[in-house]
Amino acid sequence: MPLPKRGLSDLINSYDALFCDVWGVLHNGRVGHKTAIAALGDAKAMGKAVILVTNAPRPSGEIAAEIAELGVTTDIYDAIVTSGDATRDLIRPYEGQSLYRLGPDSDGALFEGIAVQFGALEDAQAIICTDLEYGRTPEDYAEQVLDWKKRGLPFICANPDKVVEVGDELIYCGGALADVYEQAGGEVRMAGKPYAPIYQRASRLAAEKLGKAPAPDRTLAIGDSVRTDATGAADMGYDFLFISGSIHAQEFGSVEDPDPEMITRLVGQSKANTVGFAPRLYW
Repeated sequence: MPLPKRGLSDLINSYDALFCDVWGVLHNGRVGHKTAIAALGDAKAMGKAVILVTNAPRPSGEIAAEIAELGVTTDIYDAIVTSGDATRDLIRPYEGQSLYRLGPDSDGALFEGIAVQFGALEDAQAIICTDLEYGRTPEDYAEQVLDWKKRGLPFICANPDKVVEVGDELIYCGGALADVYEQAGGEVRMAGKPYAPIYQRASRLAAEKLGKAPAPDRTLAIGDSVRTDATGAADMGYDFLFISGSIHAQEFGSVEDPDPEMITRLVGQSKANTVGFAPRLYW
């Protein structure tokens, strides 16, 4: 049976906690999605733990300030956990050592309070990638990937996402380059979605609201990516609500009126217990 189109109000009574993606669900990098923001606000008002779970490669405080400018204000959620938060635990073992850094300078807050140095590739003990430089593709790094593999360097990726929606454009993220390195036989380390560390942090934050950690079967994950959000939900035992109108939108024939059978086939690859879909999250 094709997945049904569902709003959050159709589902909310079955859950104590919502683990909601940010970019692609609550905003597109340029504007906030008003129905999605309002829906989370209604869920929080009901006493549900609303935790934003994002693969942004920067600390949560920085992301909170950024999304507030798009209308995602602190009154509609309880806490944020980022891939950057979780990745800091992967970086700490390299204190006192040199890392080779890839990514924009704006991601520098990720390293605050961690005594690592950044230097030349020949001196590095590992590579840390927060994201690709804007406009670059994984293919641009093809020769470098072979060199990294030859040197045997671990590749720590702070953003497992492959692409992100920026307005009407899709931009490559760090996860796309991590895939290339892994395919070349390199060692990749990630802590964001779909990996357990970021969800374990989210569960601890939800427990602060609820008084206990939410049971997996009372937790709803909401997201727009099959690779990260749906797979993470499947691995953690959460139900999943798929937002179809973002990075996968062009695969379903129409953004506003997507084909439910096409959605069902794509999301089914993740093995997540998907309870429905919506082009944009709504109440």
